[in-house]
Amino acid sequence: AEGFAERQLAGWYQRWQAAQTEPMPQVDELIAWLERRVPEPQSAALVHNDFKLDNVMVDPADPARPVAVFDWDMCTLGDPLMDLGTLLGYWTEAGDPEVRRAFTTMPTHLPGFLTRRDVAELYALRSGRHLRDLPFYEVFGIFKIAVIIQQIYVRWVRGQTQDARFSDFARRVRGLIDAAWACARA
Repeated sequence: AEGFAERQLAGWYQRWQAAQTEPMPQVDELIAWLERRVPEPQSAALVHNDFKLDNVMVDPADPARPVAVFDWDMCTLGDPLMDLGTLLGYWTEAGDPEVRRAFTTMPTHLPGFLTRRDVAELYALRSGRHLRDLPFYEVFGIFKIAVIIQQIYVRWVRGQTQDARFSDFARRVRGLIDAAWACARA
């Protein structure tokens, strides 16, 4: 796990730079914010790297009971709180802006689901890990989603895909960067 967060941050920032279509100084400032706050890992664990409800199969008789986790092709040893940050990046709530809700198929904004805070506190309770560095992990999780969306958008800009749904992704990326900053400020 040592150095895992730094390597992830550097790698995702390189992906951002390779896919950039317009100057966005607020991304460079966000990266600087993250670099100043890279936490020491509390422990090492198998990290999924794309952990979210879309990659979980639940028991049809008891949807609150997961029975399998899919999409392990990117797993590695690292800081397990990175997976929590990814999950929180995708975990939407009813009051979230549309741009934050647009890129997840998880129904967590519906009544009956836990809030992000509740998910994090339950994680801490069950894992025994502290949450003092949670803002770093959640902000990084949102940034990763923005990079993924930007990578799709740059393919549309370059004519590598013709799907008109991607034409609006620049606005959505900006909204996700704003959401990351809102989380950082909170």
